[in-house]
Amino acid sequence: MNAKKLWPVLGLLAPSFLSFTPSLSPALGAPAAVEAQSDAVLGKAFRDRTSNIQVEGRGEVTRLLPDDQEGSRHQRFLLRLRSGQTLLIAHNVDLAPRVAPLKERDVVSFFGEYEWNEKGGVIHWTHRDPAGRHVAGWLKHKDRIYQ
Repeated sequence: MNAKKLWPVLGLLAPSFLSFTPSLSPALGAPAAVEAQSDAVLGKAFRDRTSNIQVEGRGEVTRLLPDDQEGSRHQRFLLRLRSGQTLLIAHNVDLAPRVAPLKERDVVSFFGEYEWNEKGGVIHWTHRDPAGRHVAGWLKHKDRIYQ
């Protein structure tokens, strides 16, 4: 989704998203208050079945899944947020380096686009857009940024 289409969606979440925006720099990490606010934004998006919103957060890896090999290859794993919500991370390894080594119980921070599904949601666009039309995302694992 391009940025022009993204802003009206963010307007729906403006009170919570805008106060959460200052920590979007990966260098700042995710303090507990920001993490709680991120979990609240993701919880609301899940309850409201909202998709196509840029989000930041972090969670614990609960399961490593096989790569998705259809179309662009994606590294896939499940994260559990502190709130208990689970997210599927779909990280495009054709456009960004694979997060490795990655194990269950590792903590991963993310900045990407949330898509609703009945299991908690999917985070994708965790990389740069080579065409420059989408907000650049990232994953952070053990102080290394993957984008």
